[in-house]
Amino acid sequence: MKRRDFLKSSGLASTALFVPSFVQAYGATGVIPSHKKIVILQLSGGNDGLNTLVPYTNDIYFKNRNTIARNKKDVLVINDSHGFHESLTDFKSLYDAGFVSVINNVGYPNPSRSHFRSTDIWHTASGAGEYLKTGWVGRYLEEVVKKPLGAIEVDDTLSLLMKGHSINGLATKDASLFYKTTKDAYFGKIIDKYTATHLSEHNLGYLYKTVVDAKSSAAQIYEKTKVYSSSQEYPNNAFGKQLKTISEFINSGLETQVYYASLGGFDTHANQLNSQKRLLEVYSKGIAAFVKDLKRTGAFKDTIILTFSEFGRRLKQNAAKGTDHGAANMVFLLGEKLKHPGMYNKPDNLANLDSNGDLIYEVDFRNIYASLIKEWLKTEPRSILSGKFKALGLV
Repeated sequence: MKRRDFLKSSGLASTALFVPSFVQAYGATGVIPSHKKIVILQLSGGNDGLNTLVPYTNDIYFKNRNTIARNKKDVLVINDSHGFHESLTDFKSLYDAGFVSVINNVGYPNPSRSHFRSTDIWHTASGAGEYLKTGWVGRYLEEVVKKPLGAIEVDDTLSLLMKGHSINGLATKDASLFYKTTKDAYFGKIIDKYTATHLSEHNLGYLYKTVVDAKSSAAQIYEKTKVYSSSQEYPNNAFGKQLKTISEFINSGLETQVYYASLGGFDTHANQLNSQKRLLEVYSKGIAAFVKDLKRTGAFKDTIILTFSEFGRRLKQNAAKGTDHGAANMVFLLGEKLKHPGMYNKPDNLANLDSNGDLIYEVDFRNIYASLIKEWLKTEPRSILSGKFKALGLV
């Protein structure tokens, strides 16, 4: 059996591949250097920032969006010029409580309008002309944590964000299911029948090591996380389940510092109003439940939540009542210890666009990463980020 077919059929194609060094690396060698947590949430597809934080008094906005613009009566007003999309009611409550910092006009020089390329840039913290094979979280694992368990992606596959040269984070949506999968009799027979020496001569040697390490790793993760089950009610959707899983991992005492999850569907080229309304409601209700859960256990004080999208949308709507790929966008930071709750900087200047009709970035996203690494994780960012990026005093 080819190893590719074996992995595809076994259900270990995601998580198991990224835990081969777990037993040796995590075992009894030291502790993770900080109890602080970062939860990274991506609104995949390119969320339309202008209809998320709406400039409801801006004539340029209404002139360019004759059918999809949101009026004052449609938004959740936060000041005399801007309001959040009407679906963000629960999110606005967090904003009003001082738990949200909105960083406007975030991007990078010479932005890509490709979903895949721009996501890679955000995940690797590269420049537009750099092609890195490791993510900034993966490099943090290698430089500081030195353990795969330092970062978990709550998904079936591992993103570039979590990959290092020699250490990767883990990808799992369910510790119990992962554990039960590795307990399957089929895998036990493989382990019992063969030896690593015999199998190292061909592809099955790779599979043997994968199964052995996955089995040991899953048992340790399961034993640690089974002690806590959240009583918080979460929305009954995939995003809500991801956030509940992260909460349970955090509150179980798992020594993981960085978590990553995503909410897809934001590529709204056509009929944007209904799609974005639904997706922002999913985000708003999910994040509110997550914060409530962490506050109840006291974990919120040690957690920062970063929400980003790989790019924004263009100012001018298209003929299909949607918006096309743009450039700069906003980033949300959520936490109890924000130094700039509310608006970190001024919202977009719609009178000053680039040659493509896109918003011009003001804040390089890597400066936000530098802030999280230096101010929250207490680590020198220069060894993790490619270049000198100044922390912004965010947390």
